[in-house]
Amino acid sequence: MEHMHQKLLIIDFGSQVTQLIARRLRELNVYCEIHPFQNVTQEFLQQFAPKAVILSGGPASVIDEGSPRPPMAVFEMNIPVLGICYGQQVMMHCLGGKVERGHGTAEFGRAYVSPKAPLSLLEGWFEEGDEQVWMSHGDHVSAIAPGFEVYGTSPNAPFAVTADPAREFYAVQFHPEVHHTPKGAKLYENFIRRAGFTGDWTMGAYREQALQAIRDQVGDQKVICGLSGGVDSSVAAVLIHEAIGDQLTCVFVDHGLLRQGEAEEVIGMFRDHYNMPFIHADEKELFLSALDGQSDPETKRKIIGKLFIDVFQKHASDVGGAKFLAQGTLYPDVIESVSFSGGPSVTIKSHHNVGGLPEKMGLSLVEPLRELFKDEVRALGRELGLPASFIGRHPFPGPGLAIRCPGEITREKLEILRRADAIYIDQIRKHGLYDEIWQAFVAILPVRTVGVMGDSRTYDFACALRAVTSVDGMTADYYPFSHEFLGETATRIINEVQGINRVTYDITSKPPGTIEWE
Repeated sequence: MEHMHQKLLIIDFGSQVTQLIARRLRELNVYCEIHPFQNVTQEFLQQFAPKAVILSGGPASVIDEGSPRPPMAVFEMNIPVLGICYGQQVMMHCLGGKVERGHGTAEFGRAYVSPKAPLSLLEGWFEEGDEQVWMSHGDHVSAIAPGFEVYGTSPNAPFAVTADPAREFYAVQFHPEVHHTPKGAKLYENFIRRAGFTGDWTMGAYREQALQAIRDQVGDQKVICGLSGGVDSSVAAVLIHEAIGDQLTCVFVDHGLLRQGEAEEVIGMFRDHYNMPFIHADEKELFLSALDGQSDPETKRKIIGKLFIDVFQKHASDVGGAKFLAQGTLYPDVIESVSFSGGPSVTIKSHHNVGGLPEKMGLSLVEPLRELFKDEVRALGRELGLPASFIGRHPFPGPGLAIRCPGEITREKLEILRRADAIYIDQIRKHGLYDEIWQAFVAILPVRTVGVMGDSRTYDFACALRAVTSVDGMTADYYPFSHEFLGETATRIINEVQGINRVTYDITSKPPGTIEWE
């Protein structure tokens, strides 16, 4: 999508938290894009014309032969440049400094930076003493490049903050983008202010650009949209419908892995409220038969992904030769599957809606939300006038209950899971907690446990309750329910759902876990 705003370029060297840099900048109404280092050529820089550049962290060692480098043109554009962790090291290396192996100076986790001299980048820091930061480095800068001075140190990083203010080059060894650097957002705010950004990127502006981009891409051709009923695909559908009207047909695939009453809710919303061309593809038997006996999570995802494509392909011909498939793919989906535009980040898990389409399908992708985080999608939904109750719905994964049913999937387990999940969400709503929680669900565990009910022995399934708080889904912490709430909810599930006799609560954060169970 072509943007007319002031632009900041983030050069990705493979850090798992590069996307959090973008998130911090978006919060400051700065338009930014992440591009892997191998795609950033001198020609690219001239075309992109950034007002500033940030060099991300990464897993490589700058000392190793063939390790990632930015083009030297980055340092010759007379614009501000900020290096983060590996970005600091590669900046020093390129500009005449020196980087060495750990030798006892590696730092992983919380550290404290002390000031050495005033610096505009650190305005608002050190007001109450040393500042907490998050370090994650083995190598370290042992000699700074000519023109740089030291502005902050930590116990194991004598060059924790360095800068050449005359050239507007800044470099920090820590990660200001993560939650554990409490004043990291202020550092980014100072940097963009130095670079002259006015904060001209908003959801209203994005909406107008997205509408034009959809019209330019699609022309007068027909589009089918894979509608799951979740926030992402729903916002994508409403946005595309606003752009091209009845050229869009929504295909809602009822794969038998939905929550209780969900199919009826989605059909009512889109067929009745928005009056869009709408196909209800009832494919429960197709999906459940293919998943029968499958227990490996990646195999499940791939089966579901392939069947989604098959169903869309079948219905593309039903709407008179659609040329495009629209999806609600988000930025975190892309980054978790493979880093943005093919960068070097490590794959965490595959997503059913990421990775392109088989050539035989003959459809091109329309993905108007691919650059957005979840909270930005909600903001766009509000901009488009979707009901608040719909925008505020908890995320629901494309593979549905398949990934909340570890082990073999059976129709019996799915029905038990639906009933338990409906009670859990009902409890959350009754206690007024729904909007405080990013996502909540029940997972049915592949284990049966012994219980006692009415003086009789039971041998039924155990389930796990999951509820997390998050901003963008990239990191998350468990929600601190009271013991009273958990006890009341467990009692209801065990009493009202035949097939469950034990309830647990998952208190794992992300990382190290993921939000979903598979």
